[in-house]
Amino acid sequence: MQHHALDITTASRWDYAPLKPVVGLDIGSRGSKGVLLRGDDVFTAFVATGLFMQETADELLALLLAQSGLGRDDLGFITGTGYGRISLKYETTPYKVVTEISCHAMGAHAALPETRTIIDIGGQDSKAIKIDPATGKVIEFVMNDKCAAGTGRFLEKAAVLLGIELDELGPVALEAKNPAPVSSQCVVFAESEMISLRARGERAGDLEARANIAAGVHYSAARRVKNLLGRIGIQPGLAFTGGVANNPGMWRVLEELLGAQFQRPKIDLIYAGAIGAAIYAGRALAAQASATNAAL
Repeated sequence: MQHHALDITTASRWDYAPLKPVVGLDIGSRGSKGVLLRGDDVFTAFVATGLFMQETADELLALLLAQSGLGRDDLGFITGTGYGRISLKYETTPYKVVTEISCHAMGAHAALPETRTIIDIGGQDSKAIKIDPATGKVIEFVMNDKCAAGTGRFLEKAAVLLGIELDELGPVALEAKNPAPVSSQCVVFAESEMISLRARGERAGDLEARANIAAGVHYSAARRVKNLLGRIGIQPGLAFTGGVANNPGMWRVLEELLGAQFQRPKIDLIYAGAIGAAIYAGRALAAQASATNAAL
């Protein structure tokens, strides 16, 4: 999709136009995102992550080039981030990798310049990140990648157990009248809790059981994320990035548990990592150009 830069940020100006078109690729464990910056134009693309990271990245790149009407030779720089960043190779275009923590911080900063604290929930991990609102640089972060609770994978398993699509899970949870107690922090135990809750609900002929269990799952995941955030502290200017940022049930439960509101972005913040990667690509291109000029 094509956007104008000022349509994706709450800032009154955009300082990230690159010298030549650049691309940021955020190859996630479940979904992959791409952003191409050309002057003040911003192009976005999303594909499901396939088995081979390079093929996924090439698919994203093809979508971005088709949208922008550019060829591969028009690109000045590509930056990769996310789960699959190390696997990518480009022979003809300069390429570098930047950590997803830095890219999510920069992407959230570009979209929401007031950001100080970021919650990023992806397929395999969740992170709490504190950033400098003046620069978008990371000050401190903590990460949960050892346990699936509090990640997209936990919600995915819950959706399967409840017999619904993942994108229905949040809306179903919002219908709950009495969220079920899913107390386990461990996915394996939470699964068995969900199975017995569902069986009990169905035995009782309770049509609300599914919504209550879905809400219970969201509370269980959100408590995990809240604990993570407690380790770096919450400062005003709260942003929610990553694949789970699209889930309205998680938005509501996190805001309730944290007692704080997320900023409302103009662009879907599943693209935060790719936006940040594209900005770093633009900066790498500028650094390259100034080094060349200094050598002349």
